[in-house]
Amino acid sequence: MAESKSDIKVLALVGSLRAASINRQIAHLAAAVAPDGVTITVFEGLGDLPFYNEDIDDAVNSAVERPPAPVAALRAAAADADAALVVTPEYNGSIPAVIKNAIDWLSRPFGNGALKDKPLAVIGGALGRYGGVWAHDETRKSFGIAGSRVIDAIKLSVPFLTLDGKAPAESAELAAKVGDVVGKLAAEVG
Repeated sequence: MAESKSDIKVLALVGSLRAASINRQIAHLAAAVAPDGVTITVFEGLGDLPFYNEDIDDAVNSAVERPPAPVAALRAAAADADAALVVTPEYNGSIPAVIKNAIDWLSRPFGNGALKDKPLAVIGGALGRYGGVWAHDETRKSFGIAGSRVIDAIKLSVPFLTLDGKAPAESAELAAKVGDVVGKLAAEVG
């Protein structure tokens, strides 16, 4: 049975672990401006994931929990979602380690990860004048290789300077753009 718009669940992954990060605020803004019937849940456990290690992922006959509880929680949240929204900054011109690590965990088991074939969009912001474009492009590429159906046409890279010191929720222009992103991502479901 195809899901209706009223059933759409979007998992948001945030590439900054800081509680007050602008990217986390953008993820929460996405939840606030989501169209009726679309629920966005921000996953709060990326900082708890161990670094990807195949030995602790799928080895058998060991005393180590398989997979570790934070990994099982991430995979369960991704499996339950209809789509994913990645909201990430750019660190040193690339993907934050926490996002890359999440991609590695979500890509397994190989060829059948929890986000396989699910629509995924990447947005976010950074201090540079391009708002994190390089990290967003690399994140799209990595999630695509990992099996997600990356929606390349959905893009939003926010240079923090354009916020003029305001919180993302205080910018009607940004709220409208984020709402548009969420609507377009939801339209890609099922």
